[in-house]
Amino acid sequence: MPIAKNLAKLKSKAKKAGVPVVYVNDNFGKWQSDFKKLLKHCLDESVRGSQIAKMLAPDEEDYFVLKPKHSGFYSTTLEILLEHLDCKTLILTGVATDICILFTANDAYMRNFDLVVPSDCVAANDEKENKHALKYLKEILKADMKPSNKLNFDKLKKDK
Repeated sequence: MPIAKNLAKLKSKAKKAGVPVVYVNDNFGKWQSDFKKLLKHCLDESVRGSQIAKMLAPDEEDYFVLKPKHSGFYSTTLEILLEHLDCKTLILTGVATDICILFTANDAYMRNFDLVVPSDCVAANDEKENKHALKYLKEILKADMKPSNKLNFDKLKKDK
């Protein structure tokens, strides 16, 4: 819940700056799933985490990609979408820092994207693993790790 509140504020800030928002979610091994069906399930009050899903629900103009494995790039349309959006910098947020964020960041780095990973907008199941992943993201992948309230979208757009 703590990062969800930060994510909601960051998303609002991005929207105001005209920065596109892309949701990248697991398909949970359901090869016939679609994003709207997945979202409907997550929003159901009987589902653990539905409060977070409601807080972070996508808007009509947001983009989405379903992924079969850890990286948002692996066997998805993400790279084509980012090219279409003319993105040069990616702001990666969510769960889990040591798995999905790290794998996606590695693939983004190999594709020459600049990386921003707000340290207050990511989490892992284990705090030790979270810290280890954050260190790797900063030192090896050269990610900007400043907290979300310090991000300047106008500057990021100019650096594009």
